[in-house]
Amino acid sequence: MKQLGTILLEDGALTEDQLVDAIDEQKARGQSLGRTLVEMGYISEGQLVRALASQVGMEFVELADYPVDRAAVALVPGAVCRRHMALPIAMRDGLIHVAMANPGNVVAVDDISTITRMRVIPVVAAHDDVAAAIARYVRSDAEMEDLQESIETEASSLDNEDLSSAADDDAPIVRFVNLLITQAVQDRASDIHIEPAEHDLRVRYRIDGVLHEMQRAPKAITGGVISRLKIMSDIDIAERRKPQDGRLSVNHEGRKIDLRVATLPTVWGEKVVMRILDNSTARLALEDLGIRENNQRIYAGAYQKPYGMILVTGPTGSGKSTTLYATLNQISKPEVNVITVEDPVEYRIPGINQVQVNPKAGLTFAAALRSILRADPDVVLVGEVRDGETAQIAIEAALTGHLVLSTLHTNDAPSAMTRLIEMDIEPFLVGSAIDCVVAQRLARRLCDHCAVEHRIDPHDLPPAIRWNPNQSIPPILRPEGCQRCSNTGYRGRVALHEIMPINEEIERLTVARASSAEIANAAVDAGMETLIQDGWAKVMDGTTSLEELLRVVK
Repeated sequence: MKQLGTILLEDGALTEDQLVDAIDEQKARGQSLGRTLVEMGYISEGQLVRALASQVGMEFVELADYPVDRAAVALVPGAVCRRHMALPIAMRDGLIHVAMANPGNVVAVDDISTITRMRVIPVVAAHDDVAAAIARYVRSDAEMEDLQESIETEASSLDNEDLSSAADDDAPIVRFVNLLITQAVQDRASDIHIEPAEHDLRVRYRIDGVLHEMQRAPKAITGGVISRLKIMSDIDIAERRKPQDGRLSVNHEGRKIDLRVATLPTVWGEKVVMRILDNSTARLALEDLGIRENNQRIYAGAYQKPYGMILVTGPTGSGKSTTLYATLNQISKPEVNVITVEDPVEYRIPGINQVQVNPKAGLTFAAALRSILRADPDVVLVGEVRDGETAQIAIEAALTGHLVLSTLHTNDAPSAMTRLIEMDIEPFLVGSAIDCVVAQRLARRLCDHCAVEHRIDPHDLPPAIRWNPNQSIPPILRPEGCQRCSNTGYRGRVALHEIMPINEEIERLTVARASSAEIANAAVDAGMETLIQDGWAKVMDGTTSLEELLRVVK
């Protein structure tokens, strides 16, 4: 049997000097050579597993690339796959090939052989790859179908407000709802839509900003599903005629996931939308948001000031709150008093005082903001400027020594100035208070595994990109689709930014009540990159595609 070090040297994964260093370090640490090489950063976990597989004469597979046979996956229950960290990937000549993180697990081999009545051929894969593949391929569809039959027998009692089965943790209705939420988290969904229709119940997930239909269930289970979600969210279960809001928390793989729940009466019953709030988003740093160097410098110049107002604009779901939270993470220190007023408070951040508005109790944005200014804040975050009263108080706060962060719904950065004036704010106050406006969109990020190069004609580019049509365009990437990205060609999202600092010329135009187009021209002349120009830079560096840029920036 070849030594591990020899295999890694032959594969080119390791140099002789690195191997010598690792052997010396191995003796000091008293652990295996492979583990020492990984901890020293000389090889990856995947390279180690590949070499170990080669050492014992077993096949190694990269599951992200492997054409997994879904028929093979369907033969083994998901619970068994997760328990043994093993995934059937192919069937050939009466044999079933199973990717395993630990191919020496004879119990797993015996269990799978008994279930499938086939001889098991273990192949080796990295532990993280097996876990990711199980999350991707071992969906809960079969278990969902089994549960639906049980739920239908309970549906009538739930509709008649007998809530025992909706509150029983072992009830099929509870397991069905838990599966919906678990699968959405595994699929990286941002929202879950549960929609009653005339003949069935439709479930859709929003993944990377696009809705995908995931499940259709019998109409009879609608009442049970809605009732269960209302119980979990502490929503009035008897009220079906008006919209309601709530919140629930679940534990998924050791981490807490919060969901914001909203109900909406429709002609076929109550629709429920759940926004998945992953608290890791609230801990992002500004460097993680994809702000390009020049824009980062301009933005830092604004939030590092002790006073003034920063506005982040864009449509719903464009990542405005994430940008503001990342900014708070950057400026929040023990010596700085940060207070927020939000509707609702999406992410709980340690060390920050967060206030949730409550209109029924008279705690509106404007009322909360007045109270906050008496609580000696240094930095104030206003979730959204919705009306003139809130805008007036926020701007006055920015002019009296506070740094104010907020969001506004406009299409681009220059329009924020005219929008505030339309709210009956005096133009000279707007020009004086605003330091910086950030317009933002979210574009889907190209899958780094399957994107392919192609060439485009310069004449096909929109004029806003400002490319010389006589100059050729280097090859850019377009989506292709693979198993890793569920054949969409995209995985994850990236923000596009338009950052407009307020200079003397823009302030003068604002006071003169100039149009947003005039303000935009002045900002571009001063060096502002528009949304489409920032997006084009991210197309050129392979982050996203031209098609995606044109989809999100009209």
